Amino acid sequence: MSAMELLSLVPPGWGGTLLKGLMVSLEVALIGYALGLVIGLGGAILKRHGGPVSRDLMTVYTTLARAIPELVLIMLAYFALPDLINQLFAKLGLDQIQINGFLAGVIVIAFVQGAYATEVFRGAMATVPRGHVEAAQSFGMHPFRVFYRIILPEMLPAALPGLSNLWLIATKDTALLAVVGFVELTLAARQAAGATKHYFLFLVAAGALYLLVTLLSQYVFTLVENRFNKGARHG
Repeated sequence: MSAMELLSLVPPGWGGTLLKGLMVSLEVALIGYALGLVIGLGGAILKRHGGPVSRDLMTVYTTLARAIPELVLIMLAYFALPDLINQLFAKLGLDQIQINGFLAGVIVIAFVQGAYATEVFRGAMATVPRGHVEAAQSFGMHPFRVFYRIILPEMLPAALPGLSNLWLIATKDTALLAVVGFVELTLAARQAAGATKHYFLFLVAAGALYLLVTLLSQYVFTLVENRFNKGARHG
């Protein structure tokens, strides 16, 4: 078969399988990334404005998440976490649970992204002039209103480059789910290569799809950065 036939979207081509794997990879990355942003924002607030205990806890969290390889975390989430939960559930008389590859990926990506996003947001918050916050507080604005009307818009231009890098890391981390048999893009490419013996073709095709995601993501983040930077200059 020719390369075009092998990459066809319909059987016996494997193009449809690769695209399905890509969609699954992006879904895991997007959900994990979004949850990580929420965790990171909360973590940054605790690190900057929390008490000694909350700051220490966040320091432990960010250190652990950045120190332990994502591959180890995936195996912990897929194999060890369900075992621990089921042991507890057995004592409570509850039904047993299973964590599939999709959920394990979301958990790990959210956990890791949250740690890195905490530091990105914490650094971005430091760029907001203290006088702007004090001026808003002097008008009696509620702390939550101060955050989303003053702090958030002013910190985003500084945070976006780091958040862009974190998104690209999240998309690539999904490839590690292949070790637990979850069929994302990388495993789909390996299956296609194994079935056809055209390893170079399908691994290059998978790399090309990752590159396409990277280029599109960079384009979108550049547009967003330009929009916020333009608003900051006008402000």
